[in-house]
Amino acid sequence: MTKGIVKRYSTVTESATDASGVIAFPGGRLSVLTDRLFRVERGETTDLPTQSIWYRNVSKPEFTSSDDGKKLIVKTDKLTFEYDYLKDKAAVVFPDGKRVSKFGRTLPGTCRTLDMTNGRTKLGKSIVSRSGVAVLDDSDSLLLKEDEYLKRGKCSDKYYFAYGSDYRAAVSDFLRIAGSVPLIPRFAFGNWWSRYHAYSDSEYLNLLERFRNEKLPFTVATIDMDWHWVDVKKRFGADMVRLSNDSPIARALGNIWSPGWTGFSPNTDLFPDFNGFLKKLNDNNYAVTVNLHPAQGIRPYEDCYEAFCKYLNRDPEKKETIGFSLKNKKYTEAYFDIALRPYEKAGVRFWWIDWQQGKRSDVEGLDPLWALNHLHILDMAEQGKRPLILSRYAEAGSHRYPLGFSGDTAMTFSTLKFQPYMTASATNIGYTWWSHDIGGHHMGYKSDDLYIRWLQFGVFSPIMRLHSTAREFMGKEPWKYSESARSIADEYLRFRHRLIPYLYSMNYLTYRDCKALIEPMYYSFNVSEAYRVKNQYTFGNGLVVAPVTEKLCKKTLMAKTELWVPEERYTDIFTGRIYKQGKYTIYRDLKYIPVFAKPGTILPLYRNADDNSIDMLKPLDIKIYRGNGKFELYLDEGDGMGYKDGKYAIVNFDLTEAKGNMTLRLTTSGDVSMLSKGLDIRLLFEDAIGGSLTVNGCESNGNLVYTGEDAVIELKGYVEKANEGVREALIDTVSKYQMGNNIKESIFKPILNGNDAILKFLPEYYRGPIMEIKKIYE
Repeated sequence: MTKGIVKRYSTVTESATDASGVIAFPGGRLSVLTDRLFRVERGETTDLPTQSIWYRNVSKPEFTSSDDGKKLIVKTDKLTFEYDYLKDKAAVVFPDGKRVSKFGRTLPGTCRTLDMTNGRTKLGKSIVSRSGVAVLDDSDSLLLKEDEYLKRGKCSDKYYFAYGSDYRAAVSDFLRIAGSVPLIPRFAFGNWWSRYHAYSDSEYLNLLERFRNEKLPFTVATIDMDWHWVDVKKRFGADMVRLSNDSPIARALGNIWSPGWTGFSPNTDLFPDFNGFLKKLNDNNYAVTVNLHPAQGIRPYEDCYEAFCKYLNRDPEKKETIGFSLKNKKYTEAYFDIALRPYEKAGVRFWWIDWQQGKRSDVEGLDPLWALNHLHILDMAEQGKRPLILSRYAEAGSHRYPLGFSGDTAMTFSTLKFQPYMTASATNIGYTWWSHDIGGHHMGYKSDDLYIRWLQFGVFSPIMRLHSTAREFMGKEPWKYSESARSIADEYLRFRHRLIPYLYSMNYLTYRDCKALIEPMYYSFNVSEAYRVKNQYTFGNGLVVAPVTEKLCKKTLMAKTELWVPEERYTDIFTGRIYKQGKYTIYRDLKYIPVFAKPGTILPLYRNADDNSIDMLKPLDIKIYRGNGKFELYLDEGDGMGYKDGKYAIVNFDLTEAKGNMTLRLTTSGDVSMLSKGLDIRLLFEDAIGGSLTVNGCESNGNLVYTGEDAVIELKGYVEKANEGVREALIDTVSKYQMGNNIKESIFKPILNGNDAILKFLPEYYRGPIMEIKKIYE
């Protein structure tokens, strides 16, 4: 074991592979980490943890090995790994005889940021590949030793992930060797309010009060950079512009570019009592995150300056800026204990680390973004808090430091269209918790359909954080859009809050089983079509999402997206339409995002979202879709580390369907006493009509108070719901077309009577919605 990556924190790693799994060869060594994961080192070898990899003793797989003087051959029960150490070439032979020696076709991972992008941007590599073997090169990663970040000697340090198409297992094992994803607090899965705007305390509190009055639930209150002094030159003088030890060029730039991004002292013009303001937010059930740009250090006007100087043995009378430092351990200690801790005690739950100043620091090779993410998470864990930050991605291993802040993007459909693909692809490198600026940050254009489509995607993304830049007309409040868009936005914000029990349970699976909330379709189906539907993804165990990322057609008031149904059926959870196996082009008006329940889905939702409460035993609606399925409803206090001591309960739902009967079994594991006050549950069978319902043999209306005991729910004699009323569906669709009534009647009425001859002559935007209806009603 390696204890104390940072001396003041009790981090424990297990970075040395058991000797039984290590095979030496001339000039290096090969380590068998799992039956499908191999490490090959050449040159200087190490057992120390790196920035990416912390645990190399996760298993002791059985294997045999041989060495013919040129090549090592390792055989596990899964495959054969060959390494020619004279040529530095590897190959993998799978049980079906397939031999892979060229490790291309690596699937995309993710990127550091989407700052200033408009549309697609390049994504980094991942640890999964369509070739069956992906390589993670860790040669440039720094070594972590107590209070030191050590640059590597001359070496090659590569990890070969030979998992074929079992991508989920590859990611799971990557998280095992790199370190698990922390359990996210429950409040993070609600709606976040965020805006780059110089709010006063009263303005911000009044805004949140209006949200409450309009029954729009928000659980996280984000305070952007204007909480501290920003116009430094005007307020404190030109001398405060200067940075410590800066060059003449840097000083010149500092006079042009405002130095106000960094700050640690409340702007008392806007927040006369900042701590009191934080308390009011906490009292109204908001978790608070506050923006930090730490790059410019601690300047003489900061409230904490004298205490900082005292701790670092500096003379405060000299009024010299204390430069940001990762090399000086006393600086980083003071950063947390003196600059930040008082605000944490006053009510800041976590920090938004908005580092935008590049990858160089005063420690050779150390990216300050990675270091800040790393230290913030360790610091929170040491205090007994669930670790949480909001910050950018800093290469492989960054999943240990959730949540990801994807940066400042343009308000365009091009950017929106890229984000579902980017979010799902990030799972390929284990980065499961991206938070995007929902609605876009700046530039671009404002339109109702862009706002609603982005918001809909936000509801079905890891984190739902509305955000925008500091311009008067770019706010994301629903009432700043048309009345029709506003009503839709209101409903989706409420639905996001209702989703928290489902999301929080998926969060537990990410922590326990290394299973991501969002996965590309090819995780479940390794066929060519799964790779083509780039914007379709699974959302937890039961749902599939195909977000609309195209503009509304002005002629039909609908927009299209592609859907692939690889299973028996998908049921749209909003429209109730059922889609059988196949490929579809589907169309939705502004009210709907295509979200589908797979057979056997169990979907727990808060019964209402009239306020921002997230109590563990808040009443639930359990939506049930026919088929065979399981769901683990995870319950704990929602924050804190009690779950580490067993203070949690899991309600297990086990659904089976056979011969026209559905049986739902409820059992509980963990601390059953957490359910002693009773969980109010309402069972809703979404695609079964009628039938008789019993709970433990007694007739029931589907309402029960569950206290943890075993229960058997049976539904018998129901009718399976089907798509009905094709004529009515066609009328509803065509009625929305924006065109002359007489020509509409003459063109489309024959279609109602079964005459489809005219369809082939119609433009796609008229023909497509009709073809969708006809296909699903076949």
